[in-house]
Amino acid sequence: MDIRIIGLGKMGLNLAYNLLEHGYNVSGYDQNSTVKNEFEQNGGTFYSSFETLMSDKKQPSVVWLMLPAGEITNNQVASCINAMDKEDILIDGGNSKFTDSQKNGEKAKEKGIYFFDVGTSGGTSGAREGACMMIGGNAEKFEDIRPLFEAICVKDGYLYCGPIGSGHYLKMIHNGIEYGMMQAIGEGFNLIHHGEYDYDLPAVAKVFNNGSVIRSWLMGLTEDLLQDDPNLNEIEGVIPSSGEGKWTAEEMLRQELSAPVITQALLTRYASVDKEKYGEKIVASLRNQFGGHEVSKK
Repeated sequence: MDIRIIGLGKMGLNLAYNLLEHGYNVSGYDQNSTVKNEFEQNGGTFYSSFETLMSDKKQPSVVWLMLPAGEITNNQVASCINAMDKEDILIDGGNSKFTDSQKNGEKAKEKGIYFFDVGTSGGTSGAREGACMMIGGNAEKFEDIRPLFEAICVKDGYLYCGPIGSGHYLKMIHNGIEYGMMQAIGEGFNLIHHGEYDYDLPAVAKVFNNGSVIRSWLMGLTEDLLQDDPNLNEIEGVIPSSGEGKWTAEEMLRQELSAPVITQALLTRYASVDKEKYGEKIVASLRNQFGGHEVSKK
């Protein structure tokens, strides 16, 4: 099977190595040519441009995108569709919004190209050693590429979800849950950190992760980071938000359902990047106005 990966960043490169290790022929393209030597030393074939990557592809082929969600991916999908042949397979393995995948799938279908939206979880180590993947697309055509997912995913770590969009929809909800779980861990350890007892925080994370109800990979990662810097003195408490939590909250509102934990986790991320704290200044000033409460000044 001829597999061509566009986007050899941390996820794409590790996915490529996973595929190579399982005997697949893998070619790749990335704007950052510094990965060329490493990629080729590990058995891949690096192309310096999208045009050359597509010029000698075999038919049918699999073109696999591992790019940031949004305009970058959508533009690359359009370019791929124009350069691909009927019966080729185009996979978006990034964190695209499911509605974008639905639109991209329709465009691919018009050209006779099979589009699959693949939500990918497990981080860089999962991409390298065994990922978790949620797959949307044509059910019959999926059977042609099922062995690929059996090879590169952990046992029971892939799911054919249904039509185009269903893979990225499920990954969106997965990431919303992830937001809430991380928020709970952060809040709990914040209480422990400020509490009256002098706990060994890495040891706390370790015992939580061995036999307790809340044991998890995230708790193991918490132990690792606390071993390095228990007080997190080198970390600025800014939490970027890449989009999936927002889309999950939007879906909650669309369905008029309730997801307060996920939503609050998202709002906490927004608050963390607001260094101006203008709203908080308003509240502090109002308390001073009506109650004479002291206002802290710089």
